[in-house]
Amino acid sequence: MADLKGPDKSNRFEFIKQGVSRVIALGLGMLGGFTAFASRRSNTVWQIDPSKCVQCEHCSTDCVVSPSAVKCVQSYPVCGYCQLCFGYFQPNAPELTAAAENQLCPTDAIERIFVDDPYWEYNIEEDKCIGCAKCVQACEMFGNASFYLQVRHDVCVNCNNCSIAMQCPSDAWERVPADDPYILKHIPRQTAGLRIAPPQFHV
Repeated sequence: MADLKGPDKSNRFEFIKQGVSRVIALGLGMLGGFTAFASRRSNTVWQIDPSKCVQCEHCSTDCVVSPSAVKCVQSYPVCGYCQLCFGYFQPNAPELTAAAENQLCPTDAIERIFVDDPYWEYNIEEDKCIGCAKCVQACEMFGNASFYLQVRHDVCVNCNNCSIAMQCPSDAWERVPADDPYILKHIPRQTAGLRIAPPQFHV
Protein backbone atom coordinates (compact mmCIF):
# COMPACT_ATOMS: atom_id res chain seq x y z
CA MET A 1 0.00 0.00 0.00
CA ALA A 2 2.90 2.36 0.81
CA ASP A 3 4.18 1.95 -2.75
CA LEU A 4 0.84 3.02 -4.23
CA LYS A 5 0.46 6.22 -2.17
CA GLY A 6 3.73 7.76 -3.34
CA PRO A 7 3.10 7.67 -7.11
CA ASP A 8 -0.57 8.68 -6.64
CA LYS A 9 0.35 11.85 -4.74
CA SER A 10 3.05 12.62 -7.26
CA ASN A 11 0.63 12.28 -10.17
CA ARG A 12 -1.91 14.56 -8.49
CA PHE A 13 0.75 17.15 -7.73
CA GLU A 14 1.93 17.03 -11.37
CA PHE A 15 -1.65 17.34 -12.63
CA ILE A 16 -2.30 20.41 -10.43
CA LYS A 17 1.03 21.91 -11.45
CA GLN A 18 0.19 21.51 -15.14
CA GLY A 19 -3.29 22.98 -14.58
CA VAL A 20 -1.89 26.04 -12.83
CA SER A 21 0.67 26.49 -15.61
CA ARG A 22 -2.07 26.38 -18.24
CA VAL A 23 -4.20 28.92 -16.36
CA ILE A 24 -1.21 31.25 -16.01
CA ALA A 25 -0.35 30.85 -19.71
CA LEU A 26 -3.97 31.53 -20.68
CA GLY A 27 -4.07 34.61 -18.44
CA LEU A 28 -0.82 35.95 -19.88
CA GLY A 29 -2.12 35.33 -23.40
CA MET A 30 -5.34 37.22 -22.68
CA LEU A 31 -3.41 40.06 -21.04
CA GLY A 32 -1.08 40.26 -24.03
CA GLY A 33 -4.01 40.29 -26.43
CA PHE A 34 -5.79 43.01 -24.45
CA THR A 35 -2.60 45.08 -24.27
CA ALA A 36 -2.07 44.74 -28.02
CA PHE A 37 -5.71 45.69 -28.67
CA ALA A 38 -5.51 48.68 -26.32
CA SER A 39 -2.28 49.79 -27.97
CA ARG A 40 -3.80 49.44 -31.47
CA ARG A 41 -6.89 51.37 -30.40
CA SER A 42 -4.86 54.18 -28.83
CA ASN A 43 -2.90 54.55 -32.05
CA THR A 44 -5.92 54.60 -34.36
CA VAL A 45 -9.13 56.60 -34.72
CA TRP A 46 -12.38 56.30 -36.64
CA GLN A 47 -12.71 57.95 -40.03
CA ILE A 48 -15.05 57.93 -43.05
CA ASP A 49 -13.77 56.90 -46.47
CA PRO A 50 -15.51 59.47 -48.73
CA SER A 51 -15.27 57.10 -51.71
CA LYS A 52 -17.57 54.64 -49.87
CA CYS A 53 -19.96 57.09 -48.17
CA VAL A 54 -23.56 56.98 -49.47
CA GLN A 55 -24.92 59.90 -47.38
CA CYS A 56 -27.33 57.68 -45.43
CA GLU A 57 -27.81 60.30 -42.65
CA HIS A 58 -26.84 57.85 -39.85
CA CYS A 59 -23.92 60.17 -39.05
CA SER A 60 -26.34 62.85 -37.88
CA THR A 61 -28.60 60.56 -35.85
CA ASP A 62 -26.47 57.76 -34.35
CA CYS A 63 -23.42 59.54 -32.91
CA VAL A 64 -23.06 59.47 -29.10
CA VAL A 65 -21.91 63.09 -29.29
CA SER A 66 -24.53 65.79 -29.86
CA PRO A 67 -24.30 67.40 -32.32
CA SER A 68 -22.49 64.69 -34.24
CA ALA A 69 -18.69 64.52 -34.41
CA VAL A 70 -19.11 64.03 -38.16
CA LYS A 71 -18.91 67.27 -40.13
CA CYS A 72 -19.18 68.24 -43.75
CA VAL A 73 -15.88 69.53 -45.13
CA GLN A 74 -15.08 71.46 -48.28
CA SER A 75 -12.40 70.53 -50.79
CA TYR A 76 -11.62 73.95 -52.23
CA PRO A 77 -9.54 72.69 -55.21
CA VAL A 78 -12.54 70.60 -56.30
CA CYS A 79 -15.21 73.27 -55.72
CA GLY A 80 -16.50 75.15 -58.79
CA TYR A 81 -17.31 78.30 -56.74
CA CYS A 82 -20.67 78.21 -58.50
CA GLN A 83 -23.25 80.96 -58.20
CA LEU A 84 -25.87 78.22 -58.15
CA CYS A 85 -24.41 75.70 -55.70
CA PHE A 86 -26.53 72.57 -55.52
CA GLY A 87 -25.12 71.77 -52.07
CA TYR A 88 -26.18 75.18 -50.79
CA PHE A 89 -29.53 75.91 -52.41
CA GLN A 90 -32.83 74.08 -52.12
CA PRO A 91 -34.01 72.54 -55.38
CA ASN A 92 -36.08 75.20 -57.18
CA ALA A 93 -35.05 77.87 -54.65
CA PRO A 94 -37.15 81.02 -55.21
CA GLU A 95 -34.02 83.20 -55.17
CA LEU A 96 -30.27 82.72 -55.11
CA THR A 97 -29.88 84.46 -51.75
CA ALA A 98 -28.89 83.39 -48.23
CA ALA A 99 -32.49 83.52 -47.01
CA ALA A 100 -33.40 80.44 -44.94
CA GLU A 101 -36.12 79.32 -47.36
CA ASN A 102 -33.52 79.05 -50.15
CA GLN A 103 -30.97 76.98 -48.24
CA LEU A 104 -30.71 73.20 -48.30
CA CYS A 105 -28.81 72.99 -44.99
CA PRO A 106 -31.27 72.64 -42.08
CA THR A 107 -28.93 74.39 -39.62
CA ASP A 108 -27.54 77.25 -41.78
CA ALA A 109 -24.05 75.71 -41.49
CA ILE A 110 -22.79 76.81 -44.91
CA GLU A 111 -21.42 80.32 -45.27
CA ARG A 112 -21.71 81.83 -48.78
CA ILE A 113 -19.24 84.61 -49.62
CA PHE A 114 -19.12 86.59 -52.86
CA VAL A 115 -15.73 86.39 -54.59
CA ASP A 116 -16.11 87.89 -58.08
CA ASP A 117 -18.98 87.64 -60.52
CA PRO A 118 -20.10 84.85 -60.94
CA TYR A 119 -17.99 83.14 -58.26
CA TRP A 120 -18.93 82.42 -54.64
CA GLU A 121 -17.02 80.68 -51.87
CA TYR A 122 -18.78 78.13 -49.64
CA ASN A 123 -17.40 77.49 -46.16
CA ILE A 124 -18.64 75.05 -43.52
CA GLU A 125 -19.33 76.46 -40.05
CA GLU A 126 -18.60 73.27 -38.17
CA ASP A 127 -20.18 74.34 -34.89
CA LYS A 128 -23.52 74.38 -36.74
CA CYS A 129 -23.00 71.27 -38.89
CA ILE A 130 -24.79 68.10 -37.74
CA GLY A 131 -23.40 65.75 -40.39
CA CYS A 132 -26.75 65.20 -42.13
CA ALA A 133 -25.01 65.04 -45.55
CA LYS A 134 -27.86 66.76 -47.41
CA CYS A 135 -25.38 69.15 -49.01
CA VAL A 136 -22.95 66.30 -49.74
CA GLN A 137 -25.60 64.27 -51.54
CA ALA A 138 -26.75 67.19 -53.70
CA CYS A 139 -23.19 68.28 -54.47
CA GLU A 140 -22.28 64.74 -55.55
CA MET A 141 -25.39 64.31 -57.68
CA PHE A 142 -25.41 67.67 -59.46
CA GLY A 143 -22.18 69.52 -58.64
CA ASN A 144 -18.43 68.92 -58.38
CA ALA A 145 -18.61 66.69 -55.27
CA SER A 146 -16.42 69.05 -53.26
CA PHE A 147 -18.48 68.54 -50.09
CA TYR A 148 -17.90 65.31 -48.12
CA LEU A 149 -18.02 64.00 -44.55
CA GLN A 150 -15.18 63.51 -42.08
CA VAL A 151 -14.96 62.73 -38.37
CA ARG A 152 -13.57 65.72 -36.46
CA HIS A 153 -11.21 64.46 -33.78
CA ASP A 154 -11.49 67.53 -31.60
CA VAL A 155 -15.11 66.40 -31.10
CA CYS A 156 -15.04 62.59 -31.47
CA VAL A 157 -14.54 60.52 -28.30
CA ASN A 158 -13.18 57.54 -30.31
CA CYS A 159 -15.61 54.90 -29.00
CA ASN A 160 -14.42 51.30 -29.08
CA ASN A 161 -17.51 50.26 -31.08
CA CYS A 162 -18.66 53.36 -32.94
CA SER A 163 -22.46 53.47 -33.02
CA ILE A 164 -22.43 55.09 -36.47
CA ALA A 165 -19.93 52.59 -37.91
CA MET A 166 -22.18 49.72 -36.78
CA GLN A 167 -25.12 51.27 -38.69
CA CYS A 168 -23.20 52.33 -41.82
CA PRO A 169 -24.74 50.50 -44.83
CA SER A 170 -21.69 50.96 -47.06
CA ASP A 171 -18.89 50.01 -44.64
CA ALA A 172 -17.39 53.48 -45.08
CA TRP A 173 -16.05 53.68 -41.51
CA GLU A 174 -12.55 52.44 -40.78
CA ARG A 175 -9.74 52.77 -38.25
CA VAL A 176 -6.89 54.99 -39.44
CA PRO A 177 -3.59 56.07 -37.82
CA ALA A 178 -4.12 58.74 -35.15
CA ASP A 179 -1.23 60.77 -36.54
CA ASP A 180 -2.87 60.86 -40.01
CA PRO A 181 -6.57 60.87 -39.10
CA TYR A 182 -8.26 62.29 -42.21
CA ILE A 183 -9.07 60.74 -45.58
CA LEU A 184 -9.17 63.74 -47.86
CA LYS A 185 -10.62 63.64 -51.34
CA HIS A 186 -8.10 63.52 -54.18
CA ILE A 187 -5.13 63.92 -51.82
CA PRO A 188 -2.62 61.13 -51.08
CA ARG A 189 -2.90 59.71 -47.56
CA GLN A 190 0.77 60.39 -46.80
CA THR A 191 0.26 64.16 -47.16
CA ALA A 192 -3.24 64.38 -45.72
CA GLY A 193 -2.10 65.25 -42.20
CA LEU A 194 -0.22 68.30 -43.50
CA ARG A 195 -3.25 69.81 -45.20
CA ILE A 196 -5.59 70.14 -42.22
CA ALA A 197 -5.95 73.41 -40.33
CA PRO A 198 -8.72 73.39 -37.72
CA PRO A 199 -11.42 74.48 -37.46
CA GLN A 200 -11.77 74.75 -41.27
CA PHE A 201 -10.62 72.22 -43.84
CA HIS A 202 -8.37 74.00 -46.35
CA VAL A 203 -7.25 71.33 -48.81
